[in-house]
Amino acid sequence: MSNSSSITQFLLLAFTHTQELQLLHFCLFLGIYLAALLGNGLIITAIVCDHHLHSPMYFFLLNLSFIDLGSISTTLPKAMANSLWHTGAISYSGCAAQVFLFLFLSAAEFSLLTIMAYDRYIAICKPLHYGTLLGSRACVHMAAAAWGSGLLNAVLHTANTFSLPLCQGNALDQFFCEIPQILKLSCSDAYLRVVGLLVVGACFSFGCFVFIVLSYVQILRAVLRIPSEQGRHKAFSTCLPHVAVVSLFLSTIMFSYLKPPSISSPSLDLVVAILYSVVPPAVNPLIYSMRNQELKDAIKKWFSRTLFNS
Repeated sequence: MSNSSSITQFLLLAFTHTQELQLLHFCLFLGIYLAALLGNGLIITAIVCDHHLHSPMYFFLLNLSFIDLGSISTTLPKAMANSLWHTGAISYSGCAAQVFLFLFLSAAEFSLLTIMAYDRYIAICKPLHYGTLLGSRACVHMAAAAWGSGLLNAVLHTANTFSLPLCQGNALDQFFCEIPQILKLSCSDAYLRVVGLLVVGACFSFGCFVFIVLSYVQILRAVLRIPSEQGRHKAFSTCLPHVAVVSLFLSTIMFSYLKPPSISSPSLDLVVAILYSVVPPAVNPLIYSMRNQELKDAIKKWFSRTLFNS
């Protein structure tokens, strides 16, 4: 038996114990990581360099790309290093930092997706008031609120989790430090604090989810009242990428945290964790650029200008 004061490191779950497969996992995740860096980096560069994209929607998308870069950089490099060096060790402080950063960025992303739903609601349901309700100062305040809510959420959950006494060893059944796996190592007398942790997270998530749903109910009603088919198509095309990103983000997290214990297993938990921690940051740039002609034109223009100047 050990307690948290005697733990100096945690042991993360290895994807496989076969050296060749570990190298394969390293190459696969390296490819995903580079794709996420490239996709989000292109979006950030295009929005910053093209003044036509200096609008509230793209300002929030800029923040989302920064969050996705930070989120995937929190988990994947360590997992790749562990696969390359055939180890699963992560220091106690490194684990705490990983939990804090992942919670911070995940909560900030959920808050930002909620704000982006509000942006689409104002753009479609109250277009005449768009410039007034979403001025530059209002956008900065809302983005700051998203980052601030993520910071508060991370501080509360990280402090609560790592103040629990850990009595069940130091092995985590996950490829990165995740709160549910750390809680499995805690002593049984920490039940009430664990419940409080879950309630706070559930209230925050439920509030954001309800706001997003209500926003899109109003958007759907407004779009269906547009007389022209071309107008309806244009309105839907500005919303579909956001809906796709929200659906991907929520479905994987909800399945991870709400799935019955009877179907839980290390391999299933590993797959689900990859789906909600690795896939969204890599896929989001593709989703947002696929149906967005303005963004694609800005990226092409930046490429042309860069190649021409060089």
